[in-house]
Amino acid sequence: MLTSFRSRALFVTCLAISFACSAKSSSAQIEDSLGDNAADPVRVFERAQNAHAHGEIDKALLLYEEALKLRPEFPEAEFQRATVLVSLARLEEAESGFRRAIELRKDWSLPYSGLGALLVRLHRDREADPLLKQALKLEPHDNVALRLLANIRLRAGEAKEALEFARRATADKDAPASAWLLRAIVERANSDTTAAVASLDHALQIEPENVAALVQRSEIRVDTANYAGAIDDLKTALRLTPKDKQILSRLADAYQRGGQPDEAHRVAEAGGLLTPSAASKEGEIQVSGTPQEIEAANSSDAVVARKSLEKLLEKNPRNPMLLAKLGASYRTDDPSRSLEYYRRAAEIQPHNADYVAGYGSALLQARRFAEAAVILRRAVAAAPDNYSAHANLATALYKLKLYPDALAEYEWLLKSKPDLAVAYFFIATAHDYLGEYDEALASYETFLARADAKTNQLEIDKVKLRLPSLRRQIQLKQGVKHKS
Repeated sequence: MLTSFRSRALFVTCLAISFACSAKSSSAQIEDSLGDNAADPVRVFERAQNAHAHGEIDKALLLYEEALKLRPEFPEAEFQRATVLVSLARLEEAESGFRRAIELRKDWSLPYSGLGALLVRLHRDREADPLLKQALKLEPHDNVALRLLANIRLRAGEAKEALEFARRATADKDAPASAWLLRAIVERANSDTTAAVASLDHALQIEPENVAALVQRSEIRVDTANYAGAIDDLKTALRLTPKDKQILSRLADAYQRGGQPDEAHRVAEAGGLLTPSAASKEGEIQVSGTPQEIEAANSSDAVVARKSLEKLLEKNPRNPMLLAKLGASYRTDDPSRSLEYYRRAAEIQPHNADYVAGYGSALLQARRFAEAAVILRRAVAAAPDNYSAHANLATALYKLKLYPDALAEYEWLLKSKPDLAVAYFFIATAHDYLGEYDEALASYETFLARADAKTNQLEIDKVKLRLPSLRRQIQLKQGVKHKS
């Protein structure tokens, strides 16, 4: 990700070098060695750039550091040294280097962009966000900063804002396939699959062998029952990455959904995706293990159950039931581990709505709302009556501020459970955010009539604070209904 701005830095710093060199006396004699006469920091920097361009990373680092010894206030050298440190995984030193470059030259976008990219890599999105926005103020067409910001806002649940950045990233006529792929992902998070397919088509025009774009397009085609198209995409992806378990699993699922069970079985068998155990009389997958281990796995003691489940998983590494049980067990204690177990279960049996819904709920708990929405839509499509999938999808869409879609899910939940008072609260707030004040007021009042003070006190307090100003807005004929 740092490569693109590293090449731009070479251009920028070459201008600085040319200027510095022209200002020097023509009689200055500079040797190639780092002896006493090699005291020109710009010349040393040039040599560092040359080594850097030829992949001689360790040599480049030594030369950048030598240039900084000769001229401590040398922002270009600080920046390039930091990029080398990133490639060497010396990330704390790299962070200090980028910050020093910013301190020395506050009007240069690249250190802001470089530091932002590093902080994103370190999962420090909140710190990265203002730095990347500053990079854009200084260089509005910084494609790296635009893509990183799109990712950050998407992870934060701000799908519409993410789309703005993604569109700006693809406005560049030389935008890479990765920018169009990102735009497609953001468009899917905004429930615009038609636009997402167009973006993926564009990505594949630029880079026909982009596996990620092929997989993304296959997912949309499966969701829209275009199984033949999905199979074509996955077969192409599999040709590019033979024996990839995830792609094989998706291909088997596409064949199964497309009414070709024999092909699905052939692909699953060839990829080693079938578990050796058969189904029991109760329809549950059997596992290899001692009776004591299986009994312990069903223990009410979470510690005992987990230990046994993990032992059984060692013997049955591709058993989705064990993976899903571990995912459920770790959901509140260790969300990241829960997410990984559910992900693996859903990949092994992508047609199993319970596993997919579990994966979606784990993504939701990890606050990865856009990804959760995509997965949970798939679960709802596979099992339209799965209450948990609908409930989690409603939350994901609400967090993404996709209020019309969220409203549809909350209405479904109320049809299933008419006494679910808290659903009226979310329906009311969704209408409120949309400026549909009459509908919001009706739902708020319904919520207050049905709410339980023991379980809904926080929401009750919020509603009571909101109602006076809401009623005034209705009296003043504010809201979308009264806009001309």
